[in-house]
Amino acid sequence: MKFVGVTSCPTGIAHTYMAAEALEQAAKAAGHEIAIETQGSGGFQALDPAVIAAADGVIFANDVEVRDRGRFAGKPTVAVGVKRAINDAPAIINEAVAAVAAGPAAVPAAAAAPAAGGGMATKVEEGHFGIRLRGYLMTGVSYMIPFVAGGGILIALSFMLGGYSIVEVNANVSEFLNGFSWLSLHDWAGLMFILGATAFGFLNAVLAGFIAYAIADRPGLVPGFVAGVAAGTIGAGFLGAIVGGLTGGFIARWFAQLNVPKAIRGVMPVVIIPLVATLLNGALMLTVIGKPLAKVQTALTDWLNGLSGANLILLGVILGLMMAFDMGGPVNKTAYVFATLNLTTAIAENNGPALQIMATVMAAGMVPPLAMALSSTVLRPKLYTESEQENGKAAWLLGASFITEGAIPFAAADPLRVIPSIMAGSALTGGLVMAFGCELRAPHGGIWVIGLISNPFMYLLAIVAGTVVSALLVTAWKAKSGVSDEAIEEGLTHAAIG
Repeated sequence: MKFVGVTSCPTGIAHTYMAAEALEQAAKAAGHEIAIETQGSGGFQALDPAVIAAADGVIFANDVEVRDRGRFAGKPTVAVGVKRAINDAPAIINEAVAAVAAGPAAVPAAAAAPAAGGGMATKVEEGHFGIRLRGYLMTGVSYMIPFVAGGGILIALSFMLGGYSIVEVNANVSEFLNGFSWLSLHDWAGLMFILGATAFGFLNAVLAGFIAYAIADRPGLVPGFVAGVAAGTIGAGFLGAIVGGLTGGFIARWFAQLNVPKAIRGVMPVVIIPLVATLLNGALMLTVIGKPLAKVQTALTDWLNGLSGANLILLGVILGLMMAFDMGGPVNKTAYVFATLNLTTAIAENNGPALQIMATVMAAGMVPPLAMALSSTVLRPKLYTESEQENGKAAWLLGASFITEGAIPFAAADPLRVIPSIMAGSALTGGLVMAFGCELRAPHGGIWVIGLISNPFMYLLAIVAGTVVSALLVTAWKAKSGVSDEAIEEGLTHAAIG
């Protein structure tokens, strides 16, 4: 059979391409053809419409909304999370074959996608509401992360060049720019901080705007973005942005699906929907839901500020478990977003607990790839296949750079032993970072921003401790079983064929 597919994950980096490779290999092993469109962070090259038209079925492996989904309408479809595509690609290919056999004959996508009242292609949505809701939220997060990374690294560089007092340039930006000197290192540091803080200022708007976009396509952008800015204005923060994105998206989609007269159908998506949906959603945010959410946001901030001792350590353990659980998936991203969204305010107010949370999340996220690198290249390489040993060499750099996805190849091959082991080490690291009181003012960078971490020696000690514990656990577990991963993979292959 011939299949087409789309893979996409919140960050659009590791999971997206690993899922595509797994599906391609599984299809080839089963004697089928498949063409995958990877909708990654660097954009995507759309599949040829002729290839889509010739396909028997479609496979979506996505944690964010598939862009231009209407192209695939009318064909038997299997929709799964991106992590399952990495771990269980042969079974997904079998499900796609079964879907084609059980479903109606495939029709060209162009003929099967009716136009909505607002000129927007009707979105095909598989799965229950919980799955779709996760997709909406992860779409918002995926578009927000580049702003976090770009803005955060600029802020980190400004601190490295100008010290923590550089935040004072924000008090009077015009005066600073009027006196800017091209030859002053301090002025360059100030410029970097202003630009980084500006990028962070878009976070609520981008999060809300692209949640709404995932629900309603382009008609949802304006009501979503405006609700995100309004949420920030009244102090509702990221909670308001999430709710405003959802309400804006559903309001815009309702208007887009109205059966309106042909005379005004053309202006619906560019005039009427942005105007009416933005007014309704903005009013809803500012007068109804914004103030209660602002109180919740304030209570959350006060709770974080009040944490100390055992409570703070327990939070560190929980965040560590979340960072290692799915290595870049929705649970990992929830912990990361929790740490980053209040970072700008935390930096300005020198909010210790919030800065400790950022330090904890990054340290715990570094442990899984570092632990698997230590186990597969130093402790017991013979327990791993040759390809995993090569992955282990790369995982040293990935872990040091805070790219948790470096552990995915090992977890995909042996989840029952790898995932509990790395969760244990990350939990230990998270608790230790909180206990040591380490603070971080950058949202990314790994070991390369060690100069921005308070108490850096103890921070490194916490990472080493978690890495060693995870590596020893997974190595001992594998050695005790007496079965190499190569044998496991061979057994899984035979089971899938059977």
